Amino acid sequence: MPSASEESSALIVGLGNPGEEYRGTRHNLGFRVLDELARRWRAGERRLECNALVVRTKRAVLAWPQTYMNRSGYSIRCLVERHGFEAGDILVVYDDVALPLAKLRLRPNGGPGGHRGMESVIRNLHTDEVARLRMGILPETEMSEEELSDFVLAPFTQEETETVDAMEKCAADACESWLRDGLALTMNRYNG
Repeated sequence: MPSASEESSALIVGLGNPGEEYRGTRHNLGFRVLDELARRWRAGERRLECNALVVRTKRAVLAWPQTYMNRSGYSIRCLVERHGFEAGDILVVYDDVALPLAKLRLRPNGGPGGHRGMESVIRNLHTDEVARLRMGILPETEMSEEELSDFVLAPFTQEETETVDAMEKCAADACESWLRDGLALTMNRYNG
């Protein structure tokens, strides 16, 4: 990773939806983890670039795509092309209904697993060789596709709040570990 005097050589992207109505929803966990990193790193002002709010830090470039979840890949591809990031320089952070609540799963590559935001990323970057940190939000009961759509766009319940806050902090820790210690060690540490 770069020294303090070098330009950031990593891109961390949080997936979510722009707008106040989506701020506290399950589908915006990626945004919330990046908010935590920006707070920890005392990041500067976010600027609009490639349809994403972007802040450059000495540790990494943080990006919150403003294209809505299902079109996130367009924004990421623009940032990759503009700044010369390679697939191995990117970490995408997002919610996953296939994992139990608060479970983290870091992977170096793979398919989208039904996540439309990650599907857009893979399609636009023309590779599935992109690291991703998934955060579990599995519902307690089985749901139809329509119910699942409503579920991910709903806020967390009062009972889930403490668990989710802890998961966000743990996911931010995992992002910092990925930058500092690399993928393999971070996977061993956080894929519990």
